[in-house]
Amino acid sequence: MAKENRTRMFPHEWRASTTLSGVYALRMLGMFLVLPVLALYAANLPGAENNKAPVGLAMGMYGLTQALFQLPLGMASDKFGRKKTIYFGLIVFAAGSFMAAAANSLEMLVAARALQGAGAVSAAVTALLADLTRNEVRTRAMSMIGLSIGLTFSASLVAAPLMAEFIGVSGLFALTGVLTLISIAVVAWFTPDPEISKLHEDAQAQPARFGEVLQDRRLLGLDFGIFALHAAQMALFTALPFALQQIGLEKIGQWKVYLPATLTGLIVMVPLIIVGETRGRLKQVFVLGIALIALAQIGLLFGLGSLALITACLIVYFIGFNVLEASLPSLVSKIAPADLKGTAMGVYNTMQSLGLFAGGAAGGMLFQHFGFNGVFAFCSGLMLVWLAVALAAPAPKAVKNLSYPVGSRWQGNTGALQSALAEVAGIEAVAFSQDRQTVFIKALQKGFDRAAAEKIISGG
Repeated sequence: MAKENRTRMFPHEWRASTTLSGVYALRMLGMFLVLPVLALYAANLPGAENNKAPVGLAMGMYGLTQALFQLPLGMASDKFGRKKTIYFGLIVFAAGSFMAAAANSLEMLVAARALQGAGAVSAAVTALLADLTRNEVRTRAMSMIGLSIGLTFSASLVAAPLMAEFIGVSGLFALTGVLTLISIAVVAWFTPDPEISKLHEDAQAQPARFGEVLQDRRLLGLDFGIFALHAAQMALFTALPFALQQIGLEKIGQWKVYLPATLTGLIVMVPLIIVGETRGRLKQVFVLGIALIALAQIGLLFGLGSLALITACLIVYFIGFNVLEASLPSLVSKIAPADLKGTAMGVYNTMQSLGLFAGGAAGGMLFQHFGFNGVFAFCSGLMLVWLAVALAAPAPKAVKNLSYPVGSRWQGNTGALQSALAEVAGIEAVAFSQDRQTVFIKALQKGFDRAAAEKIISGG
């Protein structure tokens, strides 16, 4: 097959990538859409009288159940089928959304958010996309999911206050439920069915090998980082809407703060990531992102009386946040062994969900007992600890991950293929899938003789 054909997405791969990115984005929409308005809404429900602590639980509870069910549902998709598991997870998520829409007490809202999180289909969606894409285009397909999440997050922060004014927060939950049911139809009728489902080590977690990932201190540092990033995010949105309201900016007008902040964050993030990836400066860009968030949180700690200062802090915050959201998965893939990338990302995603829960719970408790200063001091301290961890960590090598189907010449003799590849310039590590049908290569971004490697693998 010609190189241009191998690297071009086929029609069924485009269908799989676009429809599953849409499903992923719709599920994330249900989480993000209520983020800037949920705290204000929850604080007015019965059960929240003079007590903001349960408000934090309403914010972050979905993270706990998402962490608990994400990997089990991914494993269930191996046994019961990808689409069946996705249908089940989306039905659970829709049920939680409709329950949240009908919630007439804070306790009921917390339970509904827990049910939403239990519909954790991300691992199953990733596995289905891996089944439906070839090795050569899988990274591009996965990046489409990441892009859809980033755009959904930014759009949600701006749209939520405006939409809530017309349909209410309960209406946002109901809309999420309806869109989730539509996404089930999209998967059923538009997403292709895989010819075969198997384990894809570059995209799926292998629970039996978690120990290997958890022994790597560099990966643990990144896991702490994603935990801290999302704990601080959830704590921030537990208190920030009240701070904006306190200085006279009601819920419907808060988009005026979020719009410039999110747009600037997206625009500035792109050149920073390009510089980090192409010029071997990823650690410097990564550390800069953490420093920007720490600076923004410290600024909020002392500047809550000024709308202009809050806006400036949020612009700085979202530049850092977007840089970190884009660079953290890249760092995980560079550090993790090639055949453990999916497993490393499974641990990473679980820590992200736990961070959401911890941030909501801590934010609510701190806001109740120590007010705004307690919340933003917590966020600032968390970022400063992470900054110290990141500064102490070694810079990752400038590498890229590649995967190829093993050529017919090497079937049953992958040891010889590994020896042959060891002689190719720029190859850092070689590993194989469990079925020995795929070879994973970790190679230097500069100095790698790709043509020689591909010729050997194909048996030429």
